[in-house]
Amino acid sequence: MAKLSGMGTIYNSLETTEALTGLRLARQAIGRGDLVVLPTDTVYGIAADAFNPVAVQKLLDAKGRGRQSPPPVLVAGIDTMMALAEQVSPEMEKLANAFWPGGLTIVVAARSTLAWDLGETNGTVALRMPDHELVREFLSETGPLAVSSANVTGEPAALTAAEAFAQLGDSVAVYLDAGESSGSRVGSTIVDATPTVEGKPIRILRDGTISREAIRDVLGVIAEDNE
Repeated sequence: MAKLSGMGTIYNSLETTEALTGLRLARQAIGRGDLVVLPTDTVYGIAADAFNPVAVQKLLDAKGRGRQSPPPVLVAGIDTMMALAEQVSPEMEKLANAFWPGGLTIVVAARSTLAWDLGETNGTVALRMPDHELVREFLSETGPLAVSSANVTGEPAALTAAEAFAQLGDSVAVYLDAGESSGSRVGSTIVDATPTVEGKPIRILRDGTISREAIRDVLGVIAEDNE
């Protein structure tokens, strides 16, 4: 265990005993509304309880980001997408079945009864199921987490827990270190699937680890094909 300073502590998640301690303390941190840095299949992320508005604001403050840039939400499985989305179109299911777990973030209309405040979302939520066993296990215990890349806005995304600590320091309670990320600082591909509820094709909002061609292969058409 490397106690670096003040509040933030890095735990080696590749060492069994230390991993158990780190995960326990990380769960406790999420439960009390603090922040946790964890590995994903793309880059390291900074996480907060998605249903705790104070914790989500802490996340935005740590990154130096405003409410106009709400964080995505990581989920443990497709069933959670069904619970969080107002409507699930066949295209959303196809995307999730094809690319989850993995580097695809799907923007859907959020269920209107959800008691959360992620920022200025215009009634939507960006969902992703990460391809990282430790994180999915963590999500299964904590529930959905608001997660953004573990860096100060405008700086490079962190590929290690140490890089994340160098930028975020004691604003984060627990850092879970699982070695260097294989994401090469490339984030997930983000698609807007809300038009598919009305029978319109998805729109790609950000290119990332999943190619446009791969998405087109699954759905047959994306918005740019009609432009």
